[in-house]
Amino acid sequence: MHQQANGCHHNGAANDDYETASSSQQNGNAEEYKIVPIMGKTDQDIVRLIGQHLKTIGLNRTAELLMKESGCRLDHPAAAKFRQHVIDGEWTKAENDLNELKMLLDNSKQSLAEMKFLILEQKYLEHLEDGRALDALHVLRNELTPLQHNIERVHVLSSYIMISGREELMNRARWHGKGIASRSKLMEKLQKFLPPSIMLPPRRLYTLLSQAVELQKDKCPFHNTTIEEGIDDFNLLVDHYCTKEQFPCETIQILNDHCDEVWFCRFSPDGLKLATGSKDTTILIWDVDPETLTCSHKKTLEGHSYGVAFLAWSPDGTHLLACGPEDCPELFIWNLESDDSRVKVTHSPEDSLTSCSWHRSGKKFVTGGIRGQFYQCDLEGTVLDSWEGVRVNGLYCRSDEKTVLAADTHHRIRAYNFDELSDTNMFQEDHPIMAFTVNKADRLALLNVATQGVHLWDLEDKCLVRKYQGVTQGHFTIHSSFGGVNEDFIVSGSEDHKVYIWHIKHEKPIAVLQGHTRTVNTVAWNPVYHQMLASVSDDCTVRIWGPVDKYRKPTQNGESSLSIGGKEWNEMNS
Repeated sequence: MHQQANGCHHNGAANDDYETASSSQQNGNAEEYKIVPIMGKTDQDIVRLIGQHLKTIGLNRTAELLMKESGCRLDHPAAAKFRQHVIDGEWTKAENDLNELKMLLDNSKQSLAEMKFLILEQKYLEHLEDGRALDALHVLRNELTPLQHNIERVHVLSSYIMISGREELMNRARWHGKGIASRSKLMEKLQKFLPPSIMLPPRRLYTLLSQAVELQKDKCPFHNTTIEEGIDDFNLLVDHYCTKEQFPCETIQILNDHCDEVWFCRFSPDGLKLATGSKDTTILIWDVDPETLTCSHKKTLEGHSYGVAFLAWSPDGTHLLACGPEDCPELFIWNLESDDSRVKVTHSPEDSLTSCSWHRSGKKFVTGGIRGQFYQCDLEGTVLDSWEGVRVNGLYCRSDEKTVLAADTHHRIRAYNFDELSDTNMFQEDHPIMAFTVNKADRLALLNVATQGVHLWDLEDKCLVRKYQGVTQGHFTIHSSFGGVNEDFIVSGSEDHKVYIWHIKHEKPIAVLQGHTRTVNTVAWNPVYHQMLASVSDDCTVRIWGPVDKYRKPTQNGESSLSIGGKEWNEMNS
């Protein structure tokens, strides 16, 4: 009988064995021949995976029957014996088992030393928990120390010898205490040194299924739901696929309160407010209904004589910065929690304050424009620092609270450090950078490049990752954004009056949204309610986009309706 390395064996049954069993049954012979099917390696692995899972969920007898009928075994006999001795806390026997297993280990000398160390560490800690200080000291001096392995850890373990209480020991050692739980964790560590043909890694079937689910999620172009823990929320019986109808591709509301071109929009950090800025000199603040994904007008902020071309919410959502177009020398700081008080910042009538960005602390911000000035200010608008000679089209404060990224008129993104008064070149495009933004992880930059479209750059590797297709980008300033639960999507307006959505890993758009009748200047993705987009256009409207089959505002007859300027489409046509 041939014994295979992965623990499967067969009775040498040939085809005539099957024929014998069949003919004996046909002749009414009561005796049946038990024939073990000859399986390939893949089938053997699958049987072992199933058997392990059955044991994990407590179906031990079923697992044993499966192994018996298939002629397979879960683990090598020496490995099975080793596992049992570890779980039972029979440390001397477990150490002896290692001598039997060492020929099966990869890098056997190093692996054997590490496995012995882990076993003796558990033994030492259990003696301490039981109050057997002398036995623990014996293990430390005569067993752990002579190994000459992980000396630093031995020193840490020796410091536990004076601990008097169990709770203190568990806290300082970050240990779960004596028993099945800690020994099972020990066994998981030990199994990493054993080849899978000898002993399967813990919960291997569950791990493989989790990997399969993650792969399907990655391949699903419209996956935009909250991160699931494990695989319990997925149906394993069918392939995972999100439909386009669950994605924000449908106009669910048209807001027409502005009376001129709408240049910019942005949701507040909590996703419950939307700010829109227009050529009509106003900012409109909208309340977001997270259930219907619709907006209602909350307040109007007036007095921006040059119009509002850029907005930035403070990290806590209490303040709003407002910048104008190229010829605007002023910036407004609105305090939305203090009777909408505002501070007007004007450093010089020759300035052009067209972009801004908050520091993560929310206590200061940077602002600048294309006329060669670049300031760092506090909440009162006081200039704290300045950088002369920098003509910028966009700004972004990085998470280190020190570095500011600026897109300049030389087609570059440069990093400026106000603390060290240093600046470095990050990367350069061949055409003007009209606007840019950075994802929450502070790793990827999304650029709108004149005549080229939307480009994705890696800030760490300083390399161009992807060029996205479809969008029409001339020399208008168009603002794109990251979006979705994990910022897996990119959305941008376009001069062809459309909204384009891409999966971050694919160059071709997964959705093209139509409805606007002039250039779409900005598209914003709600950072909390991820099935909601807002777009603004030179057609003077704000469009709210959501999924087709969910979050529609119900009418009296239970049907979905499109809300226009706060009135339902059904009502307007009646």
